[in-house]
Amino acid sequence: MYHKFFHSLETRSDKDSVSLDTVIDHLFFNDSGLIPVITQDAESKEVLMFAWMNKESLELTLSTKRMTYWSRSRKQLWVKGETSGHTQALVSMTFDCDGDAVLCQVDQSGAACHTGRSDCFYLKVDIEARQVLIVGDTK
Repeated sequence: MYHKFFHSLETRSDKDSVSLDTVIDHLFFNDSGLIPVITQDAESKEVLMFAWMNKESLELTLSTKRMTYWSRSRKQLWVKGETSGHTQALVSMTFDCDGDAVLCQVDQSGAACHTGRSDCFYLKVDIEARQVLIVGDTK
């Protein structure tokens, strides 16, 4: 969905600024009140995981600098590493040009995936063989 607010930002000059609260108020949360989040290792730039945030978890992430997501299966806030000890410290947060996705760069401590793998994207598609290969061992 295309928002007029984000369209208005396209003509802004480099290094211009807008209030974070204003931008958050204009983010596109879906009908369930969620926005997709890509989490990336701040140093290696490896994509670690995909998850969801609601406005509360986004605000908690910003205030605590600990990645806090919304668990759709448990229907509750989920602070990454709260039970596993595999934490994610927020380094930076950016929004895409339409205001409908969030990219967070983090300092990852331990495995990012609940399987114990370093990231959640360990199911690699072999297009030619039409198979999925499991890559990456559990730690």
